[in-house]
Amino acid sequence: MEQEGREEEQPSSSQSDPAPTSDHKDFASTDSSSLCAELSPLEDIVFVDKQAVEKLTSGLISHYLPDLQNSKRALQELTQNQGILLDTLEQEITKFRECNSLLDMHSLFTEAKFYHNKLVSIRKEMLMLHEKTTKLKKRALKLQQQRQKEALEKEQQREKELERERQLIAKPAKRT
Repeated sequence: MEQEGREEEQPSSSQSDPAPTSDHKDFASTDSSSLCAELSPLEDIVFVDKQAVEKLTSGLISHYLPDLQNSKRALQELTQNQGILLDTLEQEITKFRECNSLLDMHSLFTEAKFYHNKLVSIRKEMLMLHEKTTKLKKRALKLQQQRQKEALEKEQQREKELERERQLIAKPAKRT
């Protein structure tokens, strides 16, 4: 901003003083270390015409702009391709998750089938044990009835023997 203000105060260098441009050529040819020693900050500031700046700017832009635009297009294309790749990757990840869930479901069904078979075998075993216990209960009841019958028969036989013994006991004769 200070340079612009100074340019307005002083006449254009191309109109009044062509020497600064020749100094500018000398400036370009001198060694950078000697420049720092020779130049004072405010005295040797080179003023350049606005038209020259505009031409240099437009020349610089025209030189680098096509490459930059090509680079911009290439970056946009890469970004677009990267987006497509990310979407494809998300779809593949979803497919893998579905495959894993299918494998998990398959293992769950296999495990369920295993436990179902185990349950069926336990049920068969329980039915078999129930039948055996029912048969054993019937047999035990028959044995109990048979023992009671035998015990009753023994009791009756003993009573008969006692009765017979009573009858066999000599009875004193009655005196008449």
